[in-house]
Amino acid sequence: MQLYTLRKLLICVTLLFAGSVYADLPDFATLVEKNAPAVVNVQATRTGDSSSDNESGDIDAQDVPEIFRKFFGPQGPNGPGGRRGPQIDGTRVSLGSGFIISADGYVLTNNHVVEGADQVVVRLSDRRELDAKVIGTDAEYDIALLKINAASLPTVAIGDSSRLKPGQWVVAIGSPFNFDHSVTHGVVSYVGRGFGGADQQYVPFIQTDVPINRGNSGGPLFNLEGQVVGINSQIFSNTGSSVGISFAIPINMAMSAVDQIKTTGHVARGMIGVQIQNVDRAMAQSLGLPRSGGALVNKITPGSGAEKADVHVGDVILGYDGHDIELSSDLPPLVGSTKPGNKAEVKLYRDGKTMTVPVTVGSVPENGKQLASLERGEGKTGNALGVVVDNLTAEQRKQLNLKDEQGVVITDLRGAARRSPLQPGDVVLMVGRKSVKSANEFNDAVKDVKPGGSVMLLVRREDVTQFVAVTVPTSKG
Repeated sequence: MQLYTLRKLLICVTLLFAGSVYADLPDFATLVEKNAPAVVNVQATRTGDSSSDNESGDIDAQDVPEIFRKFFGPQGPNGPGGRRGPQIDGTRVSLGSGFIISADGYVLTNNHVVEGADQVVVRLSDRRELDAKVIGTDAEYDIALLKINAASLPTVAIGDSSRLKPGQWVVAIGSPFNFDHSVTHGVVSYVGRGFGGADQQYVPFIQTDVPINRGNSGGPLFNLEGQVVGINSQIFSNTGSSVGISFAIPINMAMSAVDQIKTTGHVARGMIGVQIQNVDRAMAQSLGLPRSGGALVNKITPGSGAEKADVHVGDVILGYDGHDIELSSDLPPLVGSTKPGNKAEVKLYRDGKTMTVPVTVGSVPENGKQLASLERGEGKTGNALGVVVDNLTAEQRKQLNLKDEQGVVITDLRGAARRSPLQPGDVVLMVGRKSVKSANEFNDAVKDVKPGGSVMLLVRREDVTQFVAVTVPTSKG
């Protein structure tokens, strides 16, 4: 009898404990019910320039484990340049998510969802399908601002991503695999995650363990107050599907870009004119640093704010405007978000001493990689080839031993050019048999190439010079 009573008591205690635990878990139902009507499905249609694609386009995830993969869009597993989406007579459709930010029809999504599209359709929660105009995009922040012709639409509330902390609950609503209004949840894993590479180097990503899959891209990430704090953008996976590591663009950064696109048609980003790398243990020891960390300056742009402030190659940047720099990837988001023309205090380590110098922040050139375009298909690259180039500086020409001011440097590749052997940083010496000395000369030389035609570029990469054939796409974008 006593044993029976003890067992009964233990069961009651266990149930009470379990009940108290579950009582502490948030109820997402009210949040979803309120916000789901403002979440939309985005369908991007592309025609042409797909017949020559190989079956996988991007490097296959099985060949390169744990590769960052954008999902649904030009670089995604189911989009152009990735594993094929639905195709009919050369037309390809990719699907993503988005959300309504104003009652008069402005919609926010990812740039890679709609990039290169000939037609964009937004499907609302009431099943209406409306053509969308791409007002502007920014590839570096990976955002696209769309406009649909509708009024009195449901909208999301915009939150403050700077208040996010690891461990906080977050909720995603989107269209994974085209299952509209799917809800997943998790916690913030890390705030301010930088990748450090040329791709989206200015974005301090929100890392979460929210299950995000192909088609969630461009959808909102909510806090428990029902406010959007991020735009779901990328996953980290060796399969192309969720493994519990996903990344969102901070909403503060995205909305700043939206305001700039509406006002000026592009996003202005700050730059101080340094090329940097991480400081490992061996480097720290040789430099006399007490520990590894910071951003080692390995190149300075002539005429930049860093040069004028007497920053040297070999200096280690330890701080920027009161923020510690632990990794080199910490610096670009801070510099990029600084308004051009402002001064920033940069903490340097040089020859065993630390010092702080004021640096006037310049602006990333609009014809460089970080260009926000206004109106889809116009003024995006300056040429139909999709190869964005910039002028070489005198110092760069000297380093490359180029004579007669020959050559231009590739800063970005878009559309079909991304599938060519070209890379940002390559120097184009000739278009066909004609030498080029400026970005304008390059654009003039390729402007008469007809859609579907090819042009030969003489390209130098490090010490190797060779011709590369690039085909002009048969459709805009």
